Amino acid sequence: MKYDFTTVLDRRGHDIVAAEMIPFEQASVAEGVSAIPMWIADMSFPTAPFILEAMEERLRFPNLGYFSEPDAYYQAIMDWHRTRKGVRDLTPQCIGYENGVLGGVSSAIRVLTSPGDAVLLHSPTYVGFTHVLEDTGRKAVHSPLVRDAEGIWRMDYADMDRKLKENKIHLAVFCSPHNPTGRVWEEEEIRRAMEVYAENHCLVISDEIWSDLIMPGHRHIPTQSVSADAKNRTIAFYAPSKTFSLAGLIGSYHVVYEERLRDRLRREGELTHYNSQNVLSMAALLGAYTRGAEWVDELCGVLDRNLAYAVDFIRSRFSGVQVMRPQGTYMLFLDCGEWCRRSGVSIQELQRRGVQAGVIWQNGETFLWPDSIRMNLALPFSLLQEAMERLDRHAFGKG
Repeated sequence: MKYDFTTVLDRRGHDIVAAEMIPFEQASVAEGVSAIPMWIADMSFPTAPFILEAMEERLRFPNLGYFSEPDAYYQAIMDWHRTRKGVRDLTPQCIGYENGVLGGVSSAIRVLTSPGDAVLLHSPTYVGFTHVLEDTGRKAVHSPLVRDAEGIWRMDYADMDRKLKENKIHLAVFCSPHNPTGRVWEEEEIRRAMEVYAENHCLVISDEIWSDLIMPGHRHIPTQSVSADAKNRTIAFYAPSKTFSLAGLIGSYHVVYEERLRDRLRREGELTHYNSQNVLSMAALLGAYTRGAEWVDELCGVLDRNLAYAVDFIRSRFSGVQVMRPQGTYMLFLDCGEWCRRSGVSIQELQRRGVQAGVIWQNGETFLWPDSIRMNLALPFSLLQEAMERLDRHAFGKG
């Protein structure tokens, strides 16, 4: 393997949230036990060297004044979408910078709805969407995903249609691939969803920040690519941050083909006077998108191994925990409801046990699914093995 996905980094002391915080007020790591961060969605791997090189090269010029994005910035995005996502009609006019995907989602919600309006989402629901809707005074209406006989999460189109009609909803937030379940939607699934939205005169915000992290055997289908109507009905958001673990740099972008939607979104972003990128974020994106294909391919192989190991371990050791092997992302979503009922242990106690054993995981109930836990598996395999053994001995094993 050309790149390093095995080095165990001690990220403490560098103001990194994942390594410095525990997302539970009533839980702490036992004395003498090392913490293994497996919660917030950033990676524990070393940053790709070509990204650091691109930033270092820019820093060799001793001035960091105001700047504008060069043509190379837009070309890098267009090339990445063409070669990695099969998109051939993207133009610079359709691309616009966003400080973050959630910032872009917030702008889109503000320009496409009024305070008090309802917005449709699938549940489990990414907690960031929940916060954005609350902060903008909108009402979230959830259409629960359902699991088929093989445990695969699916959309319930009839439920979506009914809730759009009953609540007079004209905006939906669509997550593709889906966070936290890890579903990579198939083309026909997206097409059917977009038909439901179109029939209800519903515009769509498509969060595709995870679209580069697709496991072998699956393929990301851009929402805007499934039909001419979908292309003009959708505001899509992307970023290199999840793909290359660049959240600390900030830097996302939108893709909007329909001119009126594009103009409204851009104007909303301009009104804050803060929606502009910094020069090092741009350098990082250029390094990632022009030199990062091989690194991402290796990364997805590493993640697929981690996901397969964890799912097999859980299914063989933790009877009553339901888990789907993710088709994309590096997040694992555990439905522990049956295990909790069998063992007589609450989800809060289970979460506390994991943290006490040094496995810093995340409360899945904040994603609006009862008795659940979300885990980040973007870490060296040696740490993953240690974490799963600790859970077996000290968390689930006590049930």
